[in-house]
Amino acid sequence: MKETNTKSDQHGRRNFVLSGLFGLLTLVTATVSKASNGLKKAKEKKYAMVIDLLNCTGCGACDLACKNENNVPENFFWASHITETKGIFPNVRYEHMPTLCNHCENAPCVAACPTRAMYKQDNNITMHDPDKCIGCKTCAMACPYNVISYNDSSVHESWKKGKELIKNCTSTGKDVVRKVGGNVIPFYNKDREASLPGIRPKGVVEKCTFCDHRVSNGQLPYCVMACPCNARIFGDLKNPQSEVNKLLRKFRPIRLKENLGTNPSVYYIRDFNPSHHITTKGEI
Repeated sequence: MKETNTKSDQHGRRNFVLSGLFGLLTLVTATVSKASNGLKKAKEKKYAMVIDLLNCTGCGACDLACKNENNVPENFFWASHITETKGIFPNVRYEHMPTLCNHCENAPCVAACPTRAMYKQDNNITMHDPDKCIGCKTCAMACPYNVISYNDSSVHESWKKGKELIKNCTSTGKDVVRKVGGNVIPFYNKDREASLPGIRPKGVVEKCTFCDHRVSNGQLPYCVMACPCNARIFGDLKNPQSEVNKLLRKFRPIRLKENLGTNPSVYYIRDFNPSHHITTKGEI
């Protein structure tokens, strides 16, 4: 009887030691995994955009390029602008400032969204998930920049109508789409489907995504590519040698409503100054 108890005690001690070792191994594995994930996040890029107002001519190419790339409805503007005229003729100054989602580090839209449809990617891009969106528009009300649009009706309605603008004179929107082989709209960019519905449905919000579908493939946002005067510069804030960091070190930037603590990721540098540009056409 005594021998049996001794063997039982030894078996129990062995199980206890093995259990302790297993627990220690689990803890070490979890710690290593956590450290690995932390290192991975530290290596993630932090995307931002610099807009050089000295180079910007106010042509609106960015607005049109954005619509083209993202199949944006005619009454929405993921890329837009603020314009202001100051002074009294003939001493008048016209100011043009391009705008888009600021992809704030402390994004009010993300904090306000009750379903987490609005969220931040590790690369600093603020994204929206239409499948989680309930159309409450809380994000749009929370955004201090007014850059979030809401689909309150069927999108691209004008291209679905079979009514002529001028009877017996103009084609209908539906006819134009059919003749050019379009999908809902005359030109439909299928690439947009990579991370969002190509055309967002009724009852949800939409906004600029820094062309995340292009960025994930190593391409610049389309508004950056389309700018004829290189006024938009895109890059990684975590890379000291990126073009955005070089410009931010060289010039004193401003950001819209940065006093609110949103920490926007869109920076503006310089300003339009006619004295910096050659206005003569030359001579013969």
